[in-house]
Amino acid sequence: MSDSISVPNLPLTVPVADDPLDHPRIVEDPGEIRTRRFFLAAAGAAGLLYTAALAYPIYRYLASPEEMALSATAVTEVTLKDAQKLPAGSVLMFKFGTSPAMLIHHADGRWISMTAVCTHLGCTVQYEPQADRIHCACHGGVYNPYTGANVSGPPPKPLKLFKVAVTDAGVEVSRA
Repeated sequence: MSDSISVPNLPLTVPVADDPLDHPRIVEDPGEIRTRRFFLAAAGAAGLLYTAALAYPIYRYLASPEEMALSATAVTEVTLKDAQKLPAGSVLMFKFGTSPAMLIHHADGRWISMTAVCTHLGCTVQYEPQADRIHCACHGGVYNPYTGANVSGPPPKPLKLFKVAVTDAGVEVSRA
């Protein structure tokens, strides 16, 4: 067997006792082992953070429809206090859950409530009593103020109607 020689800044080699060919084995300095382990742990942590940073927006995108559906169905009824005093030919915008909605008191005395979200791209629609229509200013969509049906423009579907019950305390709006 040969003797081991230690050279500064070079790994220490020692002969392996049970190696018949007498191959030298490298013995590393404990400081280098700690440095390598720290580097590997830091690189692994950085990789995990990078993966999480990429995965979180994807998760939020995929989970959003489910969360929105749950929040949309959570509210089934809204009571609008003193809304029965709304003059004929006017509208009251309100929140039904997380979405805007409108309560229309038509000139003929009918009460109609529907979502105020355009079915084309989700813009908020407005009731125009002088034109007797519901209009989306984003792309010119027009809806029927009595049925919520899409009359013209790009909206693919009608607005969703709600049930309306007028009481002395207010107006109760609930899912149809």
